[in-house]
Amino acid sequence: MSGVEVQDSDCLLVIDVQNDFCEGGSLAVPQGDEVIDFINTQMPLYKHIVLSQDWHPEGHSSFASQHPGQDPLSIVNFPYDPQTLWPDHCVQGSHGAEFHPKLNTDAAQLIVRKGFRHQIDSYSAFFENDHSTSTGLTGYLHSRGVKRVVCVGLATDFCVRFSAEDAHKAGFETVVLTDGCRGIDIDGSVAAALDALSAMGVTVA
Repeated sequence: MSGVEVQDSDCLLVIDVQNDFCEGGSLAVPQGDEVIDFINTQMPLYKHIVLSQDWHPEGHSSFASQHPGQDPLSIVNFPYDPQTLWPDHCVQGSHGAEFHPKLNTDAAQLIVRKGFRHQIDSYSAFFENDHSTSTGLTGYLHSRGVKRVVCVGLATDFCVRFSAEDAHKAGFETVVLTDGCRGIDIDGSVAAALDALSAMGVTVA
């Protein structure tokens, strides 16, 4: 059970189910692979399906390797916001950037690539981390008559959270299906993310 009665005006947004975020990847989310079967079983229920894909150039500014003396998961100030630094991951054209081979990508009508601008990281499938550079997803969903966005994928406390927040801010009814998400969970960040989403009006199901 998904916890959601699916309507034709719903979109299933599948966030960053890529090799680097799954077992063996450079930024593996604990139990990240566990979401794939659930997501695949949800796909036939939805008329609209969108996949997001982290798509960084080599030497992206969010990589800890580009900041001498800084370790992954440290935080530095960027022009737009404090930015968490990450291991190199999801580099354009690499195996790590590919969708997990068990994910049913054929079901999707659109793939949104994000994080390809060298100086701006992008967690959300709607906006990059400066909160003003749009991916175009909002306009696409409106043009398809989507009213509700149902979020699944990786990771709960980063890309899923920010995507759900932006979907809600864009005026879509928004749901996060926790059975289809796994998080990195830095000092309780998964619980904090779900609490923050619930507080702003996102349904956590």
